[in-house]
Amino acid sequence: MSSTTPLWIFGYGSLVWRPDFAYAERRAGCVEGWARRFWQGSTDHRGVPEAPGRVATLVERAGAICWGAVYRVAQGEAELVLRALDHRERGGFDRLDLLVATQGEEPGSVRALVYVARPDNPNYLGPAPAAAIAAQIRRSRGPSGENLEYLLELRDALEALGAHDPHVDELAELALNS
Repeated sequence: MSSTTPLWIFGYGSLVWRPDFAYAERRAGCVEGWARRFWQGSTDHRGVPEAPGRVATLVERAGAICWGAVYRVAQGEAELVLRALDHRERGGFDRLDLLVATQGEEPGSVRALVYVARPDNPNYLGPAPAAAIAAQIRRSRGPSGENLEYLLELRDALEALGAHDPHVDELAELALNS
């Protein structure tokens, strides 16, 4: 990436509601062909090694659309932001470069870095019944707090963007009412 090319980061999990980095612009955005799923184990933020929490990752799904937030990193901050995100997402996430459709004053699309947990990483938990995922989220906590907080903050942040995710909504309903 050249120093004149802006760095964009797409967030679909905690980055939607807690980016924790300097950015110059934030827009609602979506990626096509990807679905958000709570299939990644968190042993360093929303759980611990002996009791992992569950956090979002993206899985390829034909016809799926995943909404989130896309951030243009402040000029001169790319190296610092990437170092911090690589540390934050160290629990099994890899960087991908995806096309993100954006909304806002200038709708269009941008190439953005996205952190995705692949099934071959050591913290990947994979699919499970929604009730089991919700129960695990409800009882998990780690250094960054309650796993339920992560789920509810994500649901609320998506709602604020005007986006709803049936997977997130179902898990939140089950976690709160089971």
